[in-house]
Amino acid sequence: MPLIALAVACLFAVTLSYAGMCAASPFGTCRRCNGFGFAMDTDRKGRPKRGKSCRRCKATGKRIRAGRWLFNRAQRIYREGTR
Repeated sequence: MPLIALAVACLFAVTLSYAGMCAASPFGTCRRCNGFGFAMDTDRKGRPKRGKSCRRCKATGKRIRAGRWLFNRAQRIYREGTR
C-alpha cells in the first residue's frame, strides 16, 4: 500500500510542476524547426542556409504547450456555457 501512495504522490508532483510550467511559460520551442522558425538547408557547397518557413509554428519558432492548450479550451467552453 505505501508503494501505491508513493506513486500517486509522484504523479501529483509531476502534474503540479507541469501545470506551473504551463502557467509561467505557455509557449515552448517548436519541435519541427527547433525554434528557428524555418528549416535549415544546405547549399551545394555544404554551407547551411535558410530553408522554407515552418508551417507548424507559422515561422514564429514557438508552439503552445499541450497543457496550456487544454486549459484554454476548458476556459473557452466554461465561458461559452455560462453566458
